[in-house]
Amino acid sequence: SHNIKENLIVSSLVAVVLLCGLVRPQQLLLPGSCNFEMGTCGYISDPNYGRWSINEEGHLITVDSIYLEDQEQAILVSPVLDQRDWSCVRLVYQITGRGSLQLHSRPDSDNFDYRLWTANKSSDSWLIASVDLPNTTIPYQILLEGRPEQGSENSVAIFEIHIVPGYCIECNFEEHHLCGYSNSWNPNVNWYVGGSVARESNLLENHTSNNQRGHYMYADSVYAKQFQEVAKLTSPMTTAPMEGCLSFYYLQDQERGNIFSVFTRDQLGHYEEIWRPEVYTTADWTLVSVDIKAPHPLEVVFEVAFNSARGGYVAIDDISFSPVFCHTDTEPTFDPAIANCDFENGLCLYYQERAESKAWSVISVKPNAYRIGDHTTGTGSFLLANTRFTSRPGYVGRLHGPFLFGNHKYCLRFYYMLHGFRKVDNALVVYIYDENNVAQEKVWSLTDTSHAVWTEVEITYMKPMLTKIVFVSICKNFWECGLIAIDDITVSLGDCQITAASLPFQCNFENGVCGYIQDKKGDQADWLRVQGHTPTSFTGPRGDHTTGAGYFMYIEASLMRPGDRARLLTSDLRGSSSLQCLIFFYHMYGSGTGILSVFLRHGSKEKDTLLWRRRGEQSVSWMRAMVDYYCDVQHQIIFEAIRGPSLRSDIAIDDILFKRGPCEDSSDITPYSGSSEYFNEIEN
Repeated sequence: SHNIKENLIVSSLVAVVLLCGLVRPQQLLLPGSCNFEMGTCGYISDPNYGRWSINEEGHLITVDSIYLEDQEQAILVSPVLDQRDWSCVRLVYQITGRGSLQLHSRPDSDNFDYRLWTANKSSDSWLIASVDLPNTTIPYQILLEGRPEQGSENSVAIFEIHIVPGYCIECNFEEHHLCGYSNSWNPNVNWYVGGSVARESNLLENHTSNNQRGHYMYADSVYAKQFQEVAKLTSPMTTAPMEGCLSFYYLQDQERGNIFSVFTRDQLGHYEEIWRPEVYTTADWTLVSVDIKAPHPLEVVFEVAFNSARGGYVAIDDISFSPVFCHTDTEPTFDPAIANCDFENGLCLYYQERAESKAWSVISVKPNAYRIGDHTTGTGSFLLANTRFTSRPGYVGRLHGPFLFGNHKYCLRFYYMLHGFRKVDNALVVYIYDENNVAQEKVWSLTDTSHAVWTEVEITYMKPMLTKIVFVSICKNFWECGLIAIDDITVSLGDCQITAASLPFQCNFENGVCGYIQDKKGDQADWLRVQGHTPTSFTGPRGDHTTGAGYFMYIEASLMRPGDRARLLTSDLRGSSSLQCLIFFYHMYGSGTGILSVFLRHGSKEKDTLLWRRRGEQSVSWMRAMVDYYCDVQHQIIFEAIRGPSLRSDIAIDDILFKRGPCEDSSDITPYSGSSEYFNEIEN
């Protein structure tokens, strides 16, 4: 038998001792690290929230629900960090009872905090989290937000914050916490810490230090009892996009038929094998370098499968990562944005198959009360099929997109809208074609019968060859030739379920109100969050702007009196030294529509500052608004709607976004416009 088996039990005992406190070489710690033994290392509790308290006995910092009083959370703020290179936060924490812990990044001169990580599962022991901090030229702080739920015995505690240079998936296994790598427990086969017991095997010297003090991870088959006994060692999940060269050393002595593989696994649990050895035995530690691309969160999984107790062993060590690809022939991550198009400037890289009789036409509709405009801004352009004389029997109109590389998972999103009320079978079909113009797959076809609403479609697909997206509209005869419009085509890498993550500075109201607050003092009504069309005819939207079938906020005129106000406030925004850009979509359709205004409120001024206003009916479409503003102190943005003189006065908002200014598109920066003969009466 292999020499490693003779010492397995001793090695396992040593591994336990090692994990329980044997002194190991300390990794370099960067500013922002703290073990709370000598104080809080410059971390302070945000005075606007509850308080974190140091536990003098256990050298930890904690927030307990019974001490929060009226607050829901406590926020621990780090000193300002100016670390230009990529680093990794390793957080040792525990949630007792019900609660959550979140880690945020707060860039200097920014209105918003960016959530990097969250946990909400309670445990009986300390857990470790690993969070990547990408390289940046902007100083920042990290925030730890503890939210124990109300009730006794609910608390959140932090034992240790370590910030180390490099990437979180890197590890030499010299630290007690094993860099956050986790072992999927199997009663018979597992990954163990090895490296401090003298052996005759090549495992005597690990690669890191070439002496008995070096440590590594190994899996041995000695207790394997079934066919395909599997041991999995899993890295922390990446928390920031990264691509480059993953390297590690391995030592292997396996019988034929036993397996050693390295995979990536995404948030949906999808595996992709990135490497497996070509041999079953190595004479010495062997370096492996493999290129990985992680535009979305991934784990790296080292997996060994043994068929019997005589299957052998595998050891790994010194996992490292470089942002430079290890193989010069590796293609950089392909940006599929070349297939994006909002049709504001023509067809982009799309083209029609039959140039002599084009089925698709770029259309622009000015704001009006009868016909819906484009999805992008409400005043721009979209693509319409089967217009005018192209509506003839047997006509097929194909719109071809640019070629996209194979072996990538893509998320295609676009919006469509039906005009008219005819039968619309095959009004729109989406195919994936190869480079020889052969249809590989029909990925979507129109089955919906909703009209006059921009509706979102999401399609995830992956093909091994060069492909392109083709939109096809089929016109059988006059009665089966639907007027179909498309707009805002986007293609991104990854599964649509993963790429649709929301950001802290945007709100589409799909999962709630994003912390927005109803004004209980300065108005007479509330904004309502609804889905679908509003109840009163000839006013309000038929669907939301985000998907056509989602949620939006609006005022219901039938529940208000003329001149009543409804005010919706953002949560406190921190303020920024740079110009801010507010973008949102509004819907003001109805003959009695009142006023929609946007105000800036901050403590040093008694009166709110008017930033933007629209009066009266604007369009049957969702319209985009863009507002530049400056405020370097804590403030709020207020959306105020005033009900008009009749029931046809519903006003709606959706898809609110804040970003660094100035707003790059000046198509809708007019702060005040619109007309209403009732304006003075309403405002008074």
